[in-house]
Amino acid sequence: MKKVNENDFEYRFGDNGPKYLTKGPNVDLGVVVLKPNQDFPNHYHTTCEEIFYILEGEINFYINNVKVPAKPGDMIQCHQGDSHYLVNHSDKNFKAVFIKSPHIKEKDSVTIDNPR
Repeated sequence: MKKVNENDFEYRFGDNGPKYLTKGPNVDLGVVVLKPNQDFPNHYHTTCEEIFYILEGEINFYINNVKVPAKPGDMIQCHQGDSHYLVNHSDKNFKAVFIKSPHIKEKDSVTIDNPR
């Protein structure tokens, strides 16, 4: 059993970006925040898949360079090898839960050019 509180963890970029609430042994889970006009680089995972459940705000995902608008209540599933780029063109913060599975010890993210 494991219990944690989101407030006990820090975002990668201070007050935004991803923050992990747990890593492994079988799954990783965290939250990600993007402020207005922020983006997260286009990338894909060589081993795991990633699921996003949108909690707040609106965002444009680009999955394999195809625009996929998302709002609270939406779930986006990126399979292994699917590129995904997030950009917040709204005037409100975006927040989502992300789940990556399976957990792997080495980094499996490959950053690629953003869609045009």
